[in-house]
Amino acid sequence: MGESIIKPVYQQIAIDIANRIVNGEFILGSKIYGRSTLAGQYGVSPETIRRAVKFLEDMEIVTVKAGSGIIVKSRDEALKFVERFKNIDSMLSLKKRIWNIIKEKNKLDEEVKSCINKFIDYSEHVRKSTPFAPIEVVIPKNSHLVGKTIGESNFWQNTSATIIAIKKDDKIVLSPGPYQDFIVGDTLVMIGDEEAYQRAFKYLNE
Repeated sequence: MGESIIKPVYQQIAIDIANRIVNGEFILGSKIYGRSTLAGQYGVSPETIRRAVKFLEDMEIVTVKAGSGIIVKSRDEALKFVERFKNIDSMLSLKKRIWNIIKEKNKLDEEVKSCINKFIDYSEHVRKSTPFAPIEVVIPKNSHLVGKTIGESNFWQNTSATIIAIKKDDKIVLSPGPYQDFIVGDTLVMIGDEEAYQRAFKYLNE
């Protein structure tokens, strides 16, 4: 996915000839160069030119008559043909852009996960090396704080624990403000003294 899509050579030549008709180089009813001449101009085999001309003939842009050669049949059909392939090119370009955005998003997701893991590892290290180590408590379903904000709960006043982050599945909200809601299943990451965990657990489960 995301790879470039290249048109067949005969199709590219057909589009170019149609463009030349639209631009007035080949006018309605006029004869286009013979296949050998076109093959020399485009640097391809006569068979490739034959396929390109057959393509244009199927689109009713030119007509091929024995003894008369390739005759311009319709400028309007040539214009429709060119516009059609412009739209296809635009769609392919958008598809490629979307794919690139998805790849960038996946890359950012991996970076976020890496940061989360580093944060957790750091928390474990700090927990073992400082009296004010981070502690974690999950907000239970029946907690009276569910639906309230940090500011409304007077959390610090009741627990002496400072909330430094909230873990939500694979996301982490750092330094949540006073308007952050308490949501069932979120994990509060806090710092406090040795008894802070018990106070926080009790306050959440009251």
